[in-house]
Amino acid sequence: MPASYLHGVETIEIDKGPRPVQLVKTAVIGIVGTAAAGPVNTPILVSNERDFAQFGEDIAGSTILDALQHIYQQKGTVCVVVNVLDPAIHKTSVVDEVVNVAADGSFRTSRPAIAAVSIKSANGATVYTAGTDYQIDLRSGRGQRIGNGAIAASTVAAPTQLKISYSYADATKVTPADVIGSVGASGQRLGMKALRDSYALFGFYPKILIAPVFASLASVSAELIATATALRAISFIDAPIGVTPQQAITGRGPAGSINFNTSSDRVGLCYPYLKAFDASVGYDRLRPLSSFAAGAQSRKDQDNGYWWSLSNTELLGATGVERPIDAMINDPNCEANLLNAAGVITVFNSFGTGLRIWGNRSAAFPASTHPKNFLCVRRVADVIAESLEYFTLQYSDRPLDNALVDDVVESGNRFLRKLKADGAIIDGRAWYDPAQNDPTELAAGHLTITYDFMPPTPAERVSYRASINIDYLNQLGKKA
Repeated sequence: MPASYLHGVETIEIDKGPRPVQLVKTAVIGIVGTAAAGPVNTPILVSNERDFAQFGEDIAGSTILDALQHIYQQKGTVCVVVNVLDPAIHKTSVVDEVVNVAADGSFRTSRPAIAAVSIKSANGATVYTAGTDYQIDLRSGRGQRIGNGAIAASTVAAPTQLKISYSYADATKVTPADVIGSVGASGQRLGMKALRDSYALFGFYPKILIAPVFASLASVSAELIATATALRAISFIDAPIGVTPQQAITGRGPAGSINFNTSSDRVGLCYPYLKAFDASVGYDRLRPLSSFAAGAQSRKDQDNGYWWSLSNTELLGATGVERPIDAMINDPNCEANLLNAAGVITVFNSFGTGLRIWGNRSAAFPASTHPKNFLCVRRVADVIAESLEYFTLQYSDRPLDNALVDDVVESGNRFLRKLKADGAIIDGRAWYDPAQNDPTELAAGHLTITYDFMPPTPAERVSYRASINIDYLNQLGKKA
Protein backbone atom coordinates (compact mmCIF):
# COMPACT_ATOMS: atom_id res chain seq x y z
CA MET A 1 0.00 0.00 0.00
CA PRO A 2 1.54 3.39 -0.97
CA ALA A 3 2.45 5.64 1.92
CA SER A 4 0.47 8.52 0.43
CA TYR A 5 -2.23 9.04 -2.22
CA LEU A 6 -1.06 9.90 -5.75
CA HIS A 7 -3.17 10.31 -8.85
CA GLY A 8 -0.36 10.36 -11.43
CA VAL A 9 3.00 8.81 -12.28
CA GLU A 10 6.06 8.33 -10.10
CA THR A 11 9.55 6.78 -10.36
CA ILE A 12 11.06 4.68 -7.58
CA GLU A 13 14.80 4.02 -7.89
CA ILE A 14 15.84 0.48 -6.97
CA ASP A 15 19.38 0.53 -5.56
CA LYS A 16 20.29 -3.13 -6.02
CA GLY A 17 22.68 -5.27 -8.02
CA PRO A 18 26.40 -6.03 -8.04
CA ARG A 19 28.94 -3.19 -8.02
CA PRO A 20 32.57 -2.86 -9.02
CA VAL A 21 35.27 -3.45 -6.41
CA GLN A 22 37.98 -0.78 -6.39
CA LEU A 23 41.60 -1.93 -6.10
CA VAL A 24 43.66 -0.46 -3.28
CA LYS A 25 46.90 1.34 -4.13
CA THR A 26 49.96 -0.89 -3.82
CA ALA A 27 52.96 1.08 -5.14
CA VAL A 28 52.87 3.74 -2.38
CA ILE A 29 56.01 3.77 -0.21
CA GLY A 30 56.06 4.88 3.42
CA ILE A 31 59.34 6.35 4.69
CA VAL A 32 60.21 7.19 8.28
CA GLY A 33 63.45 9.06 8.74
CA THR A 34 65.24 12.36 9.24
CA ALA A 35 65.39 15.57 7.22
CA ALA A 36 66.62 19.09 7.95
CA ALA A 37 63.29 20.77 7.21
CA GLY A 38 59.61 20.11 6.66
CA PRO A 39 56.74 19.25 9.02
CA VAL A 40 57.71 17.00 11.93
CA ASN A 41 55.82 13.82 12.91
CA THR A 42 53.28 14.47 10.15
CA PRO A 43 52.64 12.33 7.05
CA ILE A 44 53.84 14.30 4.01
CA LEU A 45 52.78 13.35 0.48
CA VAL A 46 55.57 13.24 -2.10
CA SER A 47 54.52 12.66 -5.71
CA ASN A 48 57.43 14.07 -7.74
CA GLU A 49 61.02 15.19 -7.37
CA ARG A 50 60.02 18.83 -6.95
CA ASP A 51 58.56 17.85 -3.58
CA PHE A 52 62.03 16.93 -2.31
CA ALA A 53 62.85 20.61 -1.71
CA GLN A 54 60.55 20.82 1.32
CA PHE A 55 63.01 18.62 3.25
CA GLY A 56 65.77 21.23 3.08
CA GLU A 57 69.50 20.63 2.71
CA ASP A 58 70.91 17.11 2.68
CA ILE A 59 72.55 17.36 6.09
CA ALA A 60 74.88 14.73 7.54
CA GLY A 61 72.94 11.83 9.00
CA SER A 62 69.65 12.63 7.27
CA THR A 63 67.97 9.63 5.63
CA ILE A 64 64.83 10.87 3.86
CA LEU A 65 66.44 12.64 0.92
CA ASP A 66 68.79 9.72 0.27
CA ALA A 67 65.89 7.26 0.35
CA LEU A 68 63.77 9.39 -2.00
CA GLN A 69 66.66 9.74 -4.41
CA HIS A 70 67.26 5.99 -4.63
CA ILE A 71 63.53 5.24 -4.87
CA TYR A 72 63.03 7.71 -7.70
CA GLN A 73 66.08 6.33 -9.50
CA GLN A 74 64.06 3.14 -9.90
CA LYS A 75 60.88 4.97 -10.96
CA GLY A 76 58.72 7.89 -9.88
CA THR A 77 56.03 6.95 -7.40
CA VAL A 78 53.98 8.28 -4.49
CA CYS A 79 55.58 8.31 -1.05
CA VAL A 80 54.21 9.11 2.38
CA VAL A 81 57.07 10.54 4.44
CA VAL A 82 57.31 11.07 8.20
CA ASN A 83 60.21 13.25 9.34
CA VAL A 84 61.14 12.73 12.99
CA LEU A 85 63.96 15.27 13.18
CA ASP A 86 62.69 18.23 15.20
CA PRO A 87 65.23 21.10 15.01
CA ALA A 88 63.81 22.50 18.23
CA ILE A 89 64.85 19.32 20.03
CA HIS A 90 67.48 17.61 17.90
CA LYS A 91 70.01 20.41 17.71
CA THR A 92 73.60 21.26 18.57
CA SER A 93 74.90 24.73 19.43
CA VAL A 94 77.96 26.34 17.88
CA VAL A 95 79.56 29.30 19.63
CA ASP A 96 81.74 31.88 17.86
CA GLU A 97 82.49 29.90 14.70
CA VAL A 98 85.04 31.89 12.69
CA VAL A 99 83.71 32.36 9.15
CA ASN A 100 85.59 33.93 6.26
CA VAL A 101 83.87 36.66 4.25
CA ALA A 102 84.48 36.74 0.49
CA ALA A 103 85.26 39.91 -1.42
CA ASP A 104 81.64 40.18 -2.53
CA GLY A 105 80.46 40.07 1.08
CA SER A 106 79.19 36.51 1.03
CA PHE A 107 79.85 33.98 3.77
CA ARG A 108 78.62 30.57 4.88
CA THR A 109 78.45 28.64 8.12
CA SER A 110 79.98 25.17 8.24
CA ARG A 111 76.52 23.68 8.86
CA PRO A 112 73.19 24.18 7.06
CA ALA A 113 69.74 24.08 8.68
CA ILE A 114 70.59 26.68 11.29
CA ALA A 115 68.61 28.77 13.79
CA ALA A 116 69.13 31.32 16.58
CA VAL A 117 71.88 33.09 14.63
CA SER A 118 74.07 35.75 16.23
CA ILE A 119 76.83 37.46 14.22
CA LYS A 120 79.57 39.70 15.50
CA SER A 121 82.91 41.07 14.38
CA ALA A 122 86.03 38.93 14.50
CA ASN A 123 87.18 40.68 17.68
CA GLY A 124 83.76 40.30 19.26
CA ALA A 125 83.35 44.02 19.83
CA THR A 126 80.50 44.65 17.36
CA VAL A 127 77.24 42.74 17.20
CA TYR A 128 75.57 42.93 13.79
CA THR A 129 71.84 43.15 13.10
CA ALA A 130 69.94 40.88 10.73
CA GLY A 131 68.28 42.79 7.91
CA THR A 132 70.42 45.84 8.51
CA ASP A 133 73.97 44.54 8.44
CA TYR A 134 73.51 41.13 6.88
CA GLN A 135 70.97 38.68 5.54
CA ILE A 136 71.23 34.90 5.86
CA ASP A 137 69.38 31.88 4.48
CA LEU A 138 68.78 29.60 7.46
CA ARG A 139 68.24 26.52 5.27
CA SER A 140 71.70 26.67 3.68
CA GLY A 141 73.69 28.81 6.12
CA ARG A 142 74.65 31.16 3.28
CA GLY A 143 74.81 34.84 4.22
CA GLN A 144 75.48 38.16 2.56
CA ARG A 145 76.86 41.38 4.02
CA ILE A 146 74.59 44.33 3.26
CA GLY A 147 76.36 47.58 2.33
CA ASN A 148 78.06 46.94 -0.99
CA GLY A 149 77.57 49.62 -3.64
CA ALA A 150 74.54 51.86 -3.10
CA ILE A 151 73.98 50.91 0.57
CA ALA A 152 76.95 52.83 1.91
CA ALA A 153 75.40 53.58 5.29
CA SER A 154 75.81 49.99 6.53
CA THR A 155 77.54 49.59 9.86
CA VAL A 156 79.45 46.60 8.48
CA ALA A 157 82.81 47.85 7.26
CA ALA A 158 83.63 44.99 4.92
CA PRO A 159 85.16 42.59 7.45
CA THR A 160 87.13 39.59 6.19
CA GLN A 161 86.03 37.38 9.08
CA LEU A 162 83.01 37.04 11.32
CA LYS A 163 82.18 35.15 14.48
CA ILE A 164 78.84 33.38 14.20
CA SER A 165 76.95 31.57 16.93
CA TYR A 166 73.96 29.38 16.01
CA SER A 167 72.27 26.05 16.51
CA TYR A 168 71.88 23.49 13.72
CA ALA A 169 69.59 20.55 13.10
CA ASP A 170 71.56 17.50 14.22
CA ALA A 171 70.36 14.14 12.92
CA THR A 172 72.66 12.28 15.31
CA LYS A 173 70.44 13.44 18.19
CA VAL A 174 67.48 11.42 16.88
CA THR A 175 66.90 8.30 18.99
CA PRO A 176 65.21 4.98 18.18
CA ALA A 177 62.35 6.12 20.42
CA ASP A 178 61.83 9.16 18.16
CA VAL A 179 61.60 6.88 15.10
CA ILE A 180 59.32 4.34 16.77
CA GLY A 181 57.11 7.13 18.05
CA SER A 182 54.22 7.23 20.47
CA VAL A 183 50.78 8.75 20.93
CA GLY A 184 50.91 12.16 22.56
CA ALA A 185 48.65 13.42 25.33
CA SER A 186 46.50 15.20 22.73
CA GLY A 187 46.11 12.01 20.69
CA GLN A 188 48.63 13.00 18.02
CA ARG A 189 50.55 10.07 16.63
CA LEU A 190 54.31 10.63 16.54
CA GLY A 191 57.12 8.95 14.64
CA MET A 192 56.33 5.76 12.77
CA LYS A 193 52.87 5.65 14.32
CA ALA A 194 51.94 8.72 12.25
CA LEU A 195 51.80 6.47 9.16
CA ARG A 196 48.49 5.20 10.54
CA ASP A 197 47.00 8.64 9.83
CA SER A 198 47.66 8.24 6.09
CA TYR A 199 44.23 6.92 5.17
CA ALA A 200 42.40 9.72 6.97
CA LEU A 201 44.62 12.27 5.22
CA PHE A 202 45.04 10.84 1.73
CA GLY A 203 42.54 8.01 1.30
CA PHE A 204 45.16 5.25 1.19
CA TYR A 205 47.91 3.65 3.25
CA PRO A 206 51.49 3.14 2.11
CA LYS A 207 52.00 -0.53 1.26
CA ILE A 208 55.81 -0.66 1.18
CA LEU A 209 57.46 0.56 4.40
CA ILE A 210 61.08 1.49 5.14
CA ALA A 211 63.02 3.27 7.86
CA PRO A 212 66.48 3.37 6.24
CA VAL A 213 69.50 3.10 8.56
CA PHE A 214 67.31 3.08 11.69
CA ALA A 215 65.66 -0.25 10.80
CA SER A 216 69.01 -2.00 11.27
CA LEU A 217 68.27 -1.61 14.99
CA ALA A 218 66.20 -4.46 16.42
CA SER A 219 63.82 -2.12 18.26
CA VAL A 220 62.99 -0.11 15.14
CA SER A 221 62.69 -3.13 12.86
CA ALA A 222 60.29 -4.76 15.34
CA GLU A 223 58.06 -1.67 15.27
CA LEU A 224 58.28 -1.47 11.47
CA ILE A 225 57.03 -5.06 11.22
CA ALA A 226 54.19 -4.26 13.64
CA THR A 227 53.22 -1.22 11.58
CA ALA A 228 53.32 -3.25 8.36
CA THR A 229 50.99 -5.79 9.97
CA ALA A 230 48.57 -3.07 11.06
CA LEU A 231 48.53 -1.44 7.60
CA ARG A 232 48.55 -4.71 5.61
CA ALA A 233 51.86 -3.65 4.10
CA ILE A 234 55.28 -5.18 3.61
CA SER A 235 58.51 -3.73 4.96
CA PHE A 236 62.17 -3.96 4.07
CA ILE A 237 64.83 -3.88 6.80
CA ASP A 238 68.62 -3.96 6.52
CA ALA A 239 71.30 -5.75 8.42
CA PRO A 240 73.79 -3.37 10.07
CA ILE A 241 76.78 -2.19 8.06
CA GLY A 242 79.82 -4.47 8.30
CA VAL A 243 77.95 -7.76 8.70
CA THR A 244 79.37 -10.80 6.91
CA PRO A 245 77.21 -13.32 4.99
CA GLN A 246 77.71 -15.80 7.84
CA GLN A 247 76.55 -13.23 10.39
CA ALA A 248 73.52 -12.40 8.26
CA ILE A 249 72.54 -16.08 8.12
CA THR A 250 73.31 -16.63 11.81
CA GLY A 251 71.21 -13.59 12.58
CA ARG A 252 68.13 -15.54 11.53
CA GLY A 253 68.42 -17.63 14.68
CA PRO A 254 68.65 -17.12 18.44
CA ALA A 255 72.45 -17.22 18.30
CA GLY A 256 72.52 -14.16 16.05
CA SER A 257 73.24 -10.66 17.26
CA ILE A 258 71.45 -8.64 14.56
CA ASN A 259 67.83 -7.70 13.79
CA PHE A 260 67.05 -10.71 11.54
CA ASN A 261 65.47 -13.00 14.13
CA THR A 262 61.87 -12.77 12.92
CA SER A 263 59.44 -15.01 11.05
CA SER A 264 57.09 -12.31 9.81
CA ASP A 265 55.71 -12.81 6.32
CA ARG A 266 55.55 -9.02 5.98
CA VAL A 267 59.25 -8.25 5.99
CA GLY A 268 62.00 -8.65 3.44
CA LEU A 269 65.40 -8.97 5.13
CA CYS A 270 68.00 -7.05 3.08
CA TYR A 271 71.74 -7.68 2.96
CA PRO A 272 74.26 -6.14 2.21
CA TYR A 273 74.38 -2.33 1.81
CA LEU A 274 74.92 -0.91 -1.67
CA LYS A 275 77.32 1.75 -2.91
CA ALA A 276 75.90 4.84 -4.59
CA PHE A 277 77.47 8.12 -5.72
CA ASP A 278 76.95 11.06 -3.38
CA ALA A 279 77.20 14.35 -5.28
CA SER A 280 77.54 16.36 -2.06
CA VAL A 281 80.89 14.74 -1.25
CA GLY A 282 81.94 13.60 -4.73
CA TYR A 283 82.41 9.89 -4.07
CA ASP A 284 80.51 6.63 -3.48
CA ARG A 285 78.94 6.02 -0.08
CA LEU A 286 77.18 3.03 1.45
CA ARG A 287 73.40 3.18 1.20
CA PRO A 288 70.71 0.81 2.58
CA LEU A 289 69.52 -1.88 0.19
CA SER A 290 66.02 -1.39 1.63
CA SER A 291 65.58 1.95 -0.18
CA PHE A 292 66.48 0.37 -3.52
CA ALA A 293 64.26 -2.64 -2.77
CA ALA A 294 61.28 -0.41 -2.01
CA GLY A 295 61.81 1.48 -5.25
CA ALA A 296 62.20 -1.75 -7.23
CA GLN A 297 58.99 -3.16 -5.74
CA SER A 298 57.09 0.03 -6.57
CA ARG A 299 58.47 -0.08 -10.12
CA LYS A 300 57.35 -3.68 -10.53
CA ASP A 301 53.88 -2.80 -9.27
CA GLN A 302 53.55 -0.02 -11.83
CA ASP A 303 55.15 -1.75 -14.80
CA ASN A 304 54.02 -5.36 -14.34
CA GLY A 305 51.61 -5.69 -11.43
CA TYR A 306 51.64 -6.17 -7.67
CA TRP A 307 51.57 -9.94 -8.17
CA TRP A 308 55.08 -9.88 -9.69
CA SER A 309 58.05 -10.61 -7.45
CA LEU A 310 60.67 -7.87 -7.18
CA SER A 311 63.45 -10.49 -7.45
CA ASN A 312 65.73 -10.41 -10.51
CA THR A 313 65.07 -6.69 -11.02
CA GLU A 314 68.08 -4.55 -11.91
CA LEU A 315 68.80 -1.85 -9.34
CA LEU A 316 69.33 1.55 -10.94
CA GLY A 317 71.68 4.10 -9.44
CA ALA A 318 73.79 1.59 -7.49
CA THR A 319 77.51 1.51 -8.31
CA GLY A 320 78.57 -1.47 -6.20
CA VAL A 321 78.02 -3.50 -3.07
CA GLU A 322 79.38 -3.19 0.45
CA ARG A 323 81.17 -6.51 -0.04
CA PRO A 324 81.16 -8.94 -2.98
CA ILE A 325 78.40 -11.57 -2.86
CA ASP A 326 79.28 -14.75 -4.73
CA ALA A 327 76.40 -15.40 -7.16
CA MET A 328 75.92 -18.13 -9.77
CA ILE A 329 72.57 -19.13 -11.23
CA ASN A 330 73.38 -22.86 -11.04
CA ASP A 331 75.38 -23.08 -7.79
CA PRO A 332 73.33 -23.98 -4.70
CA ASN A 333 76.36 -23.27 -2.50
CA CYS A 334 77.06 -19.73 -3.66
CA GLU A 335 76.55 -16.98 -1.09
CA ALA A 336 73.51 -15.51 -2.86
CA ASN A 337 71.70 -18.86 -2.75
CA LEU A 338 72.67 -19.58 0.85
CA LEU A 339 71.30 -16.19 1.89
CA ASN A 340 68.05 -16.79 -0.01
CA ALA A 341 67.74 -20.22 1.57
CA ALA A 342 67.85 -18.50 4.97
CA GLY A 343 65.09 -16.07 3.97
CA VAL A 344 67.43 -13.14 3.24
CA ILE A 345 67.11 -10.94 0.14
CA THR A 346 70.47 -10.07 -1.38
CA VAL A 347 72.14 -8.82 -4.56
CA PHE A 348 72.95 -10.93 -7.63
CA ASN A 349 75.96 -9.59 -9.50
CA SER A 350 77.46 -11.87 -12.12
CA PHE A 351 79.03 -11.42 -15.54
CA GLY A 352 76.85 -9.15 -17.67
CA THR A 353 73.93 -9.03 -15.22
CA GLY A 354 74.42 -5.72 -13.46
CA LEU A 355 73.29 -5.41 -9.86
CA ARG A 356 69.99 -7.24 -9.38
CA ILE A 357 67.93 -7.69 -6.26
CA TRP A 358 67.74 -11.41 -5.57
CA GLY A 359 65.21 -13.20 -3.40
CA ASN A 360 61.45 -13.88 -3.45
CA ARG A 361 60.83 -14.90 0.13
CA SER A 362 59.89 -13.06 3.28
CA ALA A 363 61.36 -13.73 6.71
CA ALA A 364 58.63 -16.37 7.18
CA PHE A 365 60.84 -18.70 5.12
CA PRO A 366 62.14 -21.32 5.81
CA ALA A 367 60.05 -21.76 8.98
CA SER A 368 56.85 -21.53 6.93
CA THR A 369 56.32 -23.41 3.67
CA HIS A 370 52.94 -21.78 2.92
CA PRO A 371 52.84 -19.93 -0.43
CA LYS A 372 52.39 -16.70 1.53
CA ASN A 373 56.09 -16.79 2.38
CA PHE A 374 56.51 -15.40 -1.15
CA LEU A 375 56.23 -11.64 -0.69
CA CYS A 376 54.24 -11.28 -3.92
CA VAL A 377 51.66 -13.88 -2.78
CA ARG A 378 51.35 -12.14 0.59
CA ARG A 379 50.65 -8.88 -1.23
CA VAL A 380 47.97 -10.36 -3.49
CA ALA A 381 46.15 -11.71 -0.43
CA ASP A 382 46.34 -8.23 1.14
CA VAL A 383 45.03 -6.49 -1.98
CA ILE A 384 42.04 -8.82 -2.28
CA ALA A 385 41.14 -8.63 1.41
CA GLU A 386 41.38 -4.86 1.69
CA SER A 387 39.67 -4.15 -1.63
CA LEU A 388 36.71 -6.32 -0.66
CA GLU A 389 36.51 -4.77 2.80
CA TYR A 390 36.44 -1.19 1.51
CA PHE A 391 33.93 -2.14 -1.19
CA THR A 392 31.56 -3.72 1.35
CA LEU A 393 31.12 -0.43 3.26
CA GLN A 394 28.31 0.53 0.87
CA TYR A 395 26.36 -2.61 1.86
CA SER A 396 26.95 -2.35 5.59
CA ASP A 397 23.79 -1.88 7.72
CA ARG A 398 21.39 -2.63 4.87
CA PRO A 399 18.65 -5.23 5.43
CA LEU A 400 20.25 -8.67 5.45
CA ASP A 401 18.26 -10.54 2.82
CA ASN A 402 18.86 -12.69 -0.25
CA ALA A 403 19.24 -9.65 -2.48
CA LEU A 404 22.10 -8.31 -0.37
CA VAL A 405 23.80 -11.72 -0.24
CA ASP A 406 23.51 -12.12 -4.01
CA ASP A 407 24.86 -8.61 -4.67
CA VAL A 408 27.88 -9.06 -2.40
CA VAL A 409 28.72 -12.54 -3.71
CA GLU A 410 28.35 -11.57 -7.36
CA SER A 411 30.40 -8.40 -6.87
CA GLY A 412 33.14 -10.45 -5.25
CA ASN A 413 33.11 -12.97 -8.10
CA ARG A 414 33.27 -10.26 -10.74
CA PHE A 415 36.26 -8.80 -8.93
CA LEU A 416 38.01 -12.17 -8.78
CA ARG A 417 37.27 -12.83 -12.46
CA LYS A 418 38.88 -9.48 -13.30
CA LEU A 419 41.97 -10.39 -11.26
CA LYS A 420 42.17 -13.70 -13.12
CA ALA A 421 41.97 -11.92 -16.46
CA ASP A 422 44.74 -9.55 -15.36
CA GLY A 423 46.98 -12.45 -14.28
CA ALA A 424 46.94 -11.52 -10.60
CA ILE A 425 45.43 -14.90 -9.66
CA ILE A 426 45.18 -18.29 -11.30
CA ASP A 427 41.55 -18.48 -10.23
CA GLY A 428 39.23 -17.68 -7.34
CA ARG A 429 35.59 -17.56 -6.33
CA ALA A 430 33.30 -16.20 -3.61
CA TRP A 431 30.21 -17.93 -2.22
CA TYR A 432 27.67 -18.02 0.56
CA ASP A 433 28.30 -21.06 2.77
CA PRO A 434 25.27 -22.01 4.90
CA ALA A 435 27.54 -23.87 7.31
CA GLN A 436 29.29 -20.56 8.13
CA ASN A 437 26.02 -18.67 8.58
CA ASP A 438 24.18 -20.09 11.55
CA PRO A 439 20.70 -18.57 12.00
CA THR A 440 21.74 -17.20 15.40
CA GLU A 441 24.62 -15.34 13.74
CA LEU A 442 22.39 -14.03 10.97
CA ALA A 443 19.88 -12.93 13.61
CA ALA A 444 22.71 -10.99 15.25
CA GLY A 445 23.38 -9.20 11.94
CA HIS A 446 26.52 -11.21 11.14
CA LEU A 447 26.91 -12.32 7.50
CA THR A 448 29.90 -14.44 6.42
CA ILE A 449 30.99 -14.62 2.77
CA THR A 450 33.67 -17.19 1.91
CA TYR A 451 36.18 -16.85 -0.90
CA ASP A 452 39.30 -18.59 -2.08
CA PHE A 453 41.98 -17.79 -4.65
CA MET A 454 45.45 -18.75 -5.81
CA PRO A 455 48.02 -16.21 -7.01
CA PRO A 456 50.81 -17.28 -9.37
CA THR A 457 53.97 -18.13 -7.45
CA PRO A 458 57.28 -16.91 -8.92
CA ALA A 459 59.29 -19.35 -11.01
CA GLU A 460 61.99 -19.48 -8.37
CA ARG A 461 63.45 -22.83 -9.41
CA VAL A 462 63.54 -24.19 -12.96
CA SER A 463 64.86 -27.73 -13.45
CA TYR A 464 65.87 -29.40 -16.71
CA ARG A 465 65.74 -33.18 -16.96
CA ALA A 466 68.34 -34.22 -19.49
CA SER A 467 69.29 -37.63 -20.90
CA ILE A 468 71.40 -38.91 -23.77
CA ASN A 469 69.22 -40.75 -26.29
CA ILE A 470 71.24 -43.21 -28.40
CA ASP A 471 68.23 -43.72 -30.70
CA TYR A 472 69.17 -40.47 -32.42
CA LEU A 473 72.20 -42.33 -33.84
CA ASN A 474 69.80 -44.07 -36.21
CA GLN A 475 69.84 -40.91 -38.27
CA LEU A 476 73.46 -41.41 -39.26
CA GLY A 477 73.97 -42.34 -42.90
CA LYS A 478 70.49 -41.24 -43.95
CA LYS A 479 70.03 -38.71 -46.69
CA ALA A 480 68.45 -35.45 -45.67
